[in-house]
Amino acid sequence: MKIAVLTDSTSYMPEELMDRYNIHTVPLSVTFGDESYREGIDITTETFYRKVKESKNLPTTSQPSIGMVVEKLEALASDYDAVMSIHLSSGISGTYQAVVTAGEMAEGIAVYPYDSELSCMAQGFYVEEAAKLAETSESPERIIQRLDDMKNSMRAYFMVDDLSHLQRGGRLNGAQAIVGSLLQVKPILHFVDKQIVPFEKVRTRKKALNRITGMLEEDAADGDKLRVAFIHANDEPAAVRLKEQFDAVYPEMDTVVSYFGPVIGTHLGEGAIGACWYKT
Repeated sequence: MKIAVLTDSTSYMPEELMDRYNIHTVPLSVTFGDESYREGIDITTETFYRKVKESKNLPTTSQPSIGMVVEKLEALASDYDAVMSIHLSSGISGTYQAVVTAGEMAEGIAVYPYDSELSCMAQGFYVEEAAKLAETSESPERIIQRLDDMKNSMRAYFMVDDLSHLQRGGRLNGAQAIVGSLLQVKPILHFVDKQIVPFEKVRTRKKALNRITGMLEEDAADGDKLRVAFIHANDEPAAVRLKEQFDAVYPEMDTVVSYFGPVIGTHLGEGAIGACWYKT
């Protein structure tokens, strides 16, 4: 069975990985006023953050249409028998459900949708692993089993400079507990049951980043090999510094720098920093 691997644009994987494993994508979109842009096609991440600064209102985001997904799946049918389709959390987007529906409609190909239950490069880790297994002719069922195993050790934490983007976008549940402290803390967030929820309230950006890297280092100290991504919202130097500091102590670990692109950046805001990792 020849298996294609499909994801959406919010996995924000390095281009070299996308090319190496021939990973296919469907884009989500951001809309400024009357103008809609497909992420990674019509707008770059740099242009997006510049437009946010220039715009009076936050952009909105939208999932790919079912018709678009059906078209993509049926195009893959000419070269593949099946598709592993891995997407951002169904708790923050309807993309996964759109793929489920499109998979039932597409002809000539078996579709296996997978809910990553998070997003960004953590989602990308699942995509990368699925692509590696697909190359070795593993069955879709075996690939899904491996992705489920990865969920047992997958960790993802991120810090935002303020919660206004998440609140205005309706993407943050459980925020009531920290609304009164928005100006005093740098909230650390994570995914629980597919939703973005507060993890801890930490005073100052430096302490928040130390808390995130401290949790990473605790897992690294256990001796297991980790695959790690440091993720930034238009602040690559900050993510590179975190990577270099971690690499200096744990040079045997597999690390990469990624980013929060337009769709996720709409909800987190510029300056957000995160890290995700799992045991390989």
